[in-house]
Amino acid sequence: MTNDLTAQEVRQLLKLEPHATCGFVRVTFISKQRIAPGGLPPPFIDGRPAGSALYFMVAPDAPVRLHRIRNDQLYHRYLGDPIEVLMLHENGTSERAIVGPDLRAGQCVQLLIPGNTFHTARVIPEGVRGWFLGASTEWPGVERVDVEIGDVEVLAAKYPDVADDLRAFQQGRGD
Repeated sequence: MTNDLTAQEVRQLLKLEPHATCGFVRVTFISKQRIAPGGLPPPFIDGRPAGSALYFMVAPDAPVRLHRIRNDQLYHRYLGDPIEVLMLHENGTSERAIVGPDLRAGQCVQLLIPGNTFHTARVIPEGVRGWFLGASTEWPGVERVDVEIGDVEVLAAKYPDVADDLRAFQQGRGD
């Protein structure tokens, strides 16, 4: 059933559109419940939806672009190949995780990305399908002001141990 789906079919069935940060996306939920202005600490002082969710698809020609959001977010794996996620933590450390189905190999089906963590992701180079379908849930809900695109060269200088990987991830490459 799902093993014969192509990336194009999934994009059509789920109505995914090209997106500035996450390959192909469709927002599936924005809470109608709002946290009132003043109900959250800065930088959310103006209030936010209680939560939000979206589907996203990553492919070699559509990786997760280096970015951060102010909000905590949780990646969920649904279909396709695993993705490798590279996170740049505010304390100057970096971390890698594989979001995929092979729990015995240390892959995870959910991954917490703490708020303000620059991150990027790509389909693992040895993947078979050539695409990943997942979801992200965020709390409080994300608004455009919460998203910042990362400058690869500035962050490569700050995180020299992963500088080459930062550049390669933006190309969707595994080298």
